[in-house]
Amino acid sequence: MPAVKQIIITDQPLDIAALNQTIQSNQGESGASVIFTGNVRVSDEEQGLTGMTLEHYPGMTELLLDEILVQAIDRWQLNQVLVAHRVGHLSPGEPIVFVGTCGLHRKETFESTEFIMDYLKNKATFWKKEHYSKNGANQDVWVESKQSDLDALERW
Repeated sequence: MPAVKQIIITDQPLDIAALNQTIQSNQGESGASVIFTGNVRVSDEEQGLTGMTLEHYPGMTELLLDEILVQAIDRWQLNQVLVAHRVGHLSPGEPIVFVGTCGLHRKETFESTEFIMDYLKNKATFWKKEHYSKNGANQDVWVESKQSDLDALERW
């Protein structure tokens, strides 16, 4: 049975419970399911963060995500993969991305989810602009690639 893959790019809030239910619904062909959700965070590094805007290149983004999912399905023999990604304005705490994978075994399913996230962060055409308010002044900052994210690709 061929793997089921689904890509959702939306400007609407992600319904994590519904996405989780979708990826967990299988007919017994999967021995493991792994879920990853990434959220807009405010930490010491991001003090004053009021939100984030995500942009993408429609058409190209979906093609790149599809290529990533095909690679993961082939490499780890996954049964089901679902990637949902937000675009537009997001507030602190809101989900940005959801990745769900189903496969035969736990280890491979975890690895496939990490692979998808590492490639998504580095290869998919999404751009982030963070919005800050500090000392009464507003500032927008485009987020650049981090070396640690680029290094993560080396293991694949």
